[in-house]
Amino acid sequence: MIRKWSRGRVAGVLVLILATYGAALGLSGTFEFDRPAAAQSGLKQQPAAPGPETGHVPGRTIGNTSDAEFWRQIRQGAPGTVTIPQSELGVLIQSKGEEWRSIRNGPVSLYGSSLLLGVIAVAALYFVIRGRIRIEGGRTGRHILRFTLTQRVIHWFAAVLFVLLGVTGVILLFGKHVLIPVIGPAAYAVVASGAMQAHNLFGPLFIVSIVLLFVGFVRGNGFVLADLRWFARLGGLFGGHASSGRYNAGEKSWFWVAIVTGLALSVTGVFLDFPFLSPDRAGLQLANMIHGVAAVVFIVFGLGHIYLGTVGMEGAFESMSHGEVDENWAKEHHDHWYEEMTAAGGEATPGTTAEASK
Repeated sequence: MIRKWSRGRVAGVLVLILATYGAALGLSGTFEFDRPAAAQSGLKQQPAAPGPETGHVPGRTIGNTSDAEFWRQIRQGAPGTVTIPQSELGVLIQSKGEEWRSIRNGPVSLYGSSLLLGVIAVAALYFVIRGRIRIEGGRTGRHILRFTLTQRVIHWFAAVLFVLLGVTGVILLFGKHVLIPVIGPAAYAVVASGAMQAHNLFGPLFIVSIVLLFVGFVRGNGFVLADLRWFARLGGLFGGHASSGRYNAGEKSWFWVAIVTGLALSVTGVFLDFPFLSPDRAGLQLANMIHGVAAVVFIVFGLGHIYLGTVGMEGAFESMSHGEVDENWAKEHHDHWYEEMTAAGGEATPGTTAEASK
């Protein structure tokens, strides 16, 4: 015989079952209670108010910060915590990268390419109007030693690297704007890959060349008061005579520009070749920016130097090809140096340098 339960006992059992079920659901997260999230780590407590009008994204982040603020911090590059050595991987969105890309592909590419094309155009226009700067007194057939064999080897070592790295660097910096419309993206990918490999391979040698250039040519490249007169007369490029010593003010300017920008290229190039030396990606982006700007300045001055040292001035190339210059060339372009050489007993000697170079 089954004993009948009283209504009170039945009600008590039902309440117990419902309470147990409700507690289980609450622990499993099925129910959402309309209350603020618990405060954590001293951060400001905000209520969890789901709904599209509050700016929450699907999934409703659980915590004390709204979803809108949460994603805003990620977009601004706020780092998270990772358990691997590369702490940089805790940054989901590196917003500085977009800024770097827009500057590199914007002002650096625009102004840099304009400068390079401008220098080439000015040199061509000057050559058309002025022509080649000739030795006014004519060649004497007597020569004076200007550069030693060691200096010439250093110069040509640096010059070859300059041309190689300059061409490959220009391809990497401006190539996609010029070459892709001409040869297409597939061919440019091959060209750019080869340029990058050559640039990375020969870049470290450029560091050696800069050090050798400084050691081999620093003597005599200090500025003096007389250089102001050379600048005032624009180096005699538009007529008249501008006196100078072993190196004129223009050559001194090129030397120091090459050394300063060369050091900038060397340091930043090391970081770009070995990125693990940089503490973060932002440092590499800054290094890349400095590298590009320094390269443009180096190439702009280098183009002027190449022009005057080859087709722009008669007799100038001989100083680096044979190490000697004609006596009249020395008098007209470096008269103070010529006087110092002759006073010290450095007489001009007959030779075939001038005749062979005609």
